[in-house]
Amino acid sequence: MSKASLIKPRERDVIMQALRAGVVPKLGLRHIQVGRAREVEELIKDVDRVADDGATIRFVIGDYGAGKTFFLNLIRLIALERRLVVMSADLAPSRRLHATDGQARSLFNELARNTSTRTKPEGGALTSIVERFVGDTLVQAKKEGTDIEDAIQQKLSRLRDLVSGFDFATVLTRYTKAYDAGDEEQKTAALRWLRAEYSTRTEARAALGVRDIIDDERVYDYLKLYGAFVRLAGYGGLLVLLDEMVNLYKLTSAQARNSNYEQLLRILNDVLQGGASGIGFLMGGTPEFLMDTRRGLYSYSALQSRLAENRFAQGGLVDLSGPVLRLQSLTPEDLYILLTNIRNVFAGGDPARHLVPDDALMAFMKHCSLKIGDAYFRTPRNTVTAFVNLLSVLEQNPGAQWQTLLDGVEVASATAEEAEGPDVPAAGSAQGVKGGDELTAFKL
Repeated sequence: MSKASLIKPRERDVIMQALRAGVVPKLGLRHIQVGRAREVEELIKDVDRVADDGATIRFVIGDYGAGKTFFLNLIRLIALERRLVVMSADLAPSRRLHATDGQARSLFNELARNTSTRTKPEGGALTSIVERFVGDTLVQAKKEGTDIEDAIQQKLSRLRDLVSGFDFATVLTRYTKAYDAGDEEQKTAALRWLRAEYSTRTEARAALGVRDIIDDERVYDYLKLYGAFVRLAGYGGLLVLLDEMVNLYKLTSAQARNSNYEQLLRILNDVLQGGASGIGFLMGGTPEFLMDTRRGLYSYSALQSRLAENRFAQGGLVDLSGPVLRLQSLTPEDLYILLTNIRNVFAGGDPARHLVPDDALMAFMKHCSLKIGDAYFRTPRNTVTAFVNLLSVLEQNPGAQWQTLLDGVEVASATAEEAEGPDVPAAGSAQGVKGGDELTAFKL
C-alpha cells in the first residue's frame, strides 16, 4: 500500500472525535463524503460565478441532521481551494441579520473573526488579508516612486463609490500608514473597526478619525465592501456562509422576524438583479424555516414568490438552478459507502487494520433499519455516532466480537430537540447512543 493512501494520524483523530461527538469535522471531509455529486457540481458553478465577479445566493434546506452543516463545509473548502475568501457564522438569538440592539453587529463580528483563506482555513485570516493588500500597495508605491497615501487612495478609489465606502477606505489608509510606520496601536484600532468591535461612533472617531462604524443598519453594505476589498487584495471573491437560519424562524417577535426577512429579501433582490458582484451567500435552514406560512420565509409573500419551487420539477425531475437547494435523504448505497469510508478512516487508511468485515457493515445497517426504520437515511447522525462507538470498543477490546456487540447497540431516532443541543455534546457509549448537535447526512 502506498503512503499516499494513508491518512495522517491527526486528521484521523479529528474526524473520529467529531463524528463521535455528533459534529462536523473541520479537516478531512474528502475522506468521508459520498453522493450528492449534482448538488456539489451546481455549487461549484456558483463559486466560479463569484470568482468571475458575479454574485449568487442559495438556501440549503434539510431536516435536522440531514447534512446542511457538512454540505456548507464542503463548499467552503472548495471555495478556499479556488482562492475565495470565506466568512462563516451560525445565527443565534444574539446574532442575526437585522436588529437595533447590536445583534446584527455581533453577527458581522463573528463573520469577521471566522474569515478564512486557503492558507488559513480555520479562520482568523482577516489580518493576513489586510496585510497582503497593504504590503502589495507599499511595494508598488516604492517601486514606482509614488507617495504611499496617493498609492493607497488610487487602489481604494472603487471602494469609495460604494455605500459606506469612504470610511472603509479611510480605515485601510490608516492601517497602511501605521503598518509603514510600525504603529501597532493604530493597526489594532483599524482591525477593531474592520471587525465591528466599536459600539459607538465617538470611540471610533477618537481612535481613527472616522465618522461611522459597522453597525446594525449596514451589515449587508459592509459585506459588499468586503467582497470588493478581497478582490483588490488578490483573492477571487467572497463567500458568506450562514448556518442555523432557523433561529430567525424562532424569533418570538413578528416584527423582528419580518425585519430579518426584509433584509434577506434585500440581499436576494440585489443578487438576482445584478446589484452585487464578487460575493456569494450560502444559508442553511430547515424546511420549517423555509415553508412555514405563519413564521417561515413563506410568511413573507415577496420571499415566497421568489423562493417557490419550479412546478415542472416533478415526478423525479429536478431543478438545481434556483435559489433553494433541498438536500435529499441518503440511499442505502450511500450509507454503505459512508460506513465503508468511516471504517477506512478509523484504520488510518490501511485495509489491513479494518476492525470489521464487509458483512458487519451490512449487519449494522440492517440492525439500524429494524430499530428506527428509514429515519436513519434521513438523519443518520446517531447511526454514524453508534458505528464509531462500535469501532472504538472493538479497538480497545481486541477480544470482543462485533456480532455480540451489535446485539446490544441501541440507535435512537434523531429529534429536533436533540439537534438543538449543545455545540459539543457528550459522546455516548456503544449502548444507548444519543444524538448531538447537527452532524450531517454525509450525502455529499
